Amino acid sequence: MKTTLKISALALATSLLSANVLAQDKKLTLMLDWFVNPNHGPIVIAKQRGYFEQQGVEVEIQEPADPSMPPKLVAAGNIDLAISYQPSLTIDVAAGLPLIRTATLIATPLNTLMVLDNGENNTLADLKGKNIGIAIAGNEEATIGTMLRQQGVEFSDVNIINVGWALSSSLASGKVDAIWGGLRNFETNQLALEGYQSKAFFPEEYGVPAYDELVFVANAKHHDTQAIKAFNKALEQATTYIVNHPQASWQEFVAYSPDTLNNELNQRAWNDTLTRFALRPSAVDRKRYDDYAEFMYSQKLIKTLPKAVDYVPEFY
Repeated sequence: MKTTLKISALALATSLLSANVLAQDKKLTLMLDWFVNPNHGPIVIAKQRGYFEQQGVEVEIQEPADPSMPPKLVAAGNIDLAISYQPSLTIDVAAGLPLIRTATLIATPLNTLMVLDNGENNTLADLKGKNIGIAIAGNEEATIGTMLRQQGVEFSDVNIINVGWALSSSLASGKVDAIWGGLRNFETNQLALEGYQSKAFFPEEYGVPAYDELVFVANAKHHDTQAIKAFNKALEQATTYIVNHPQASWQEFVAYSPDTLNNELNQRAWNDTLTRFALRPSAVDRKRYDDYAEFMYSQKLIKTLPKAVDYVPEFY
């Protein structure tokens, strides 16, 4: 009996050791949606504090040369994971790209329709006949149009001007009366640092379904389920740490790249992003995805209607 127990114990120990070695061998390449910024807090903290390593996964963080490319590179099998946006993921899947959502990073919309808080545009109705600046042409007719119609203004009643990435400066200078694409955790703070108070109209309060701002995507056909689960667990550990220790985690975050991260704008953005991180990155509300997909389909942003069950699997 004792001999049998010893053999069983040895077999179990060997099995656990083998599993640990295999876990330690797991590697993932992750491409961000943009250069490192406070939106990526849990990723950086998981890296800095060794949570990825603890979960047995090695993560290589890359910044894109072209922000539109990360999901395409995942679809092509060139990288393992990328950060995308729920609306973008829906468009990509509807277009036939083999992508799935694996976790959520930012669980609320960040996009806004923003004006200066100077008494001239107190409601969306005040924007009738005025200029709205956008960074990239795309879904503005559906989203801005939906918001404006909530207060009796048609999309044809406003002038859309492509200002590129000069959103804040275009609003501050009076070139436009409002901007679409100003983020509630960044542009608001950027304008404040330049001496301008802003007012934001939130799309989810004006007829646009709520959505996850930033999500992780993987290749639907070729992905490492166990590595993704390990990644998600480390991400959850990091988010918990950030929520419990916001100031300490800020210091660890900027230590990742002090020259580019340690500034007043990022610190303000950090504080405004803390409540936006997904506390349970793996958790998902498929109806939320279906609701937004149906909105996009009704607005003719997509030609086919994907179902969340097909591209939003569970990674628990």
